[in-house]
Amino acid sequence: MYIPDSITSKSDYQECARFHGHTCMGLTIGYLAATCALEHLQVKRAIDEELVAIVENDACCCDAVQVLTGCTFGKGNFFFKDHGKMAFTFGNRSTGKSVRLVLRQEVLNPPEEESRLRTLIHSGEASSGEIRRYEKLSESRLKDLFAAGPHTFFDIQELADPLPPNATIAQSIACDSCGEMVMETKLEDHNGRKLCRACEL
Repeated sequence: MYIPDSITSKSDYQECARFHGHTCMGLTIGYLAATCALEHLQVKRAIDEELVAIVENDACCCDAVQVLTGCTFGKGNFFFKDHGKMAFTFGNRSTGKSVRLVLRQEVLNPPEEESRLRTLIHSGEASSGEIRRYEKLSESRLKDLFAAGPHTFFDIQELADPLPPNATIAQSIACDSCGEMVMETKLEDHNGRKLCRACEL
């Protein structure tokens, strides 16, 4: 896996890697997405809820997004949509501007020979020569992508959609089934009984 020193040597990338536990292409994609978005929106890391991040996958990239943007579940400005897409939306509540970045197909879908060799490697059937050939092809392709700049990894679209509202604070009350305390806004009414989402299943 090729990631250039010009990225891995940066202190903010190293902070992402420490948080995540290792370096990988997934973390790097999240790093590039967040970096591009902050630059595009002309903002810095969130102190409170002034920024919003919406991720459409639960992969390694999400850790870099949280570290760089300051958007977290705890602050209520980090949102997860289980779409299985390498897509990221970032918004600035102060200006109302938001941008969505979608990883381009060519980043994940290598040319035919590289793809064939990757399949062989994953199946455990690749020879040492095929592994070396794959590594050479992959590194060459990634070098070209990185050399063209981080914006070439993504299709970038400015959005006019309203951003999610600020986090709300609600009292907790007991679920009528399990008795555990639940944020009131998360309870569901079932024939007059207030049930948590676990009990209503």
